[in-house]
Amino acid sequence: MIRLDILSDIACPWCYVGKAYLDRALEAHADHPFTIEWHPFQLNPEMPKEGMDRRAYMEAKFGGKEGAVRAYMPLIQHAEKAGVELNLEKIAKTPNTLDAHRLIHWAGLEGRQTPMVAALFRALWRDGRDVGDADVLADIAGEVGLDRAMMRRLLDGDGDVEDIRARDAHARERGVTGVPCFVIANQHVLQGAQPTETWGKIIEELTDRIAEMQRDAER
Repeated sequence: MIRLDILSDIACPWCYVGKAYLDRALEAHADHPFTIEWHPFQLNPEMPKEGMDRRAYMEAKFGGKEGAVRAYMPLIQHAEKAGVELNLEKIAKTPNTLDAHRLIHWAGLEGRQTPMVAALFRALWRDGRDVGDADVLADIAGEVGLDRAMMRRLLDGDGDVEDIRARDAHARERGVTGVPCFVIANQHVLQGAQPTETWGKIIEELTDRIAEMQRDAER
């Protein structure tokens, strides 16, 4: 297997689209060689814990409503192509995602990391749920098969907060400035939401290379 590390943030809609593109390629190549691990990167590390009004955040970031609309048009087009349902009008608040990253980490310890990532993306971008709220996060944890009560208790504490922040800082030190960021075999880096076709070519090349290595080993 080949490790595919993905740096991502639930608050990043391009990360959601990038995951969807990758998922389509993986579904089309059932024999793909990837083992996937998700890593934390906060787009808004200074976001207040309670989050921020979505409209105010968007207009401040993009210089007003018209700027926000222009910025989101390419995203909407790619989301449609990727088969991602975005319901932007449902999102009342841009969340602080530190606790969401903790939840993803804990889900990984139980072998449920990717389902947790998928559930969090859907919760925010499709359903408009507040993924910065501890009760909402605990509910989502229960929905993907984790112990809801235990996750809720953990969220009340500060366990793994510094670890998440340190991993985020480490990514920035290595030159990551935006997400999604894909690292293949700790060697090759792909930035941004890569089309399904690109992932298909990568998977086929890696599969052929692995098969060739196996043939050489058998000789």
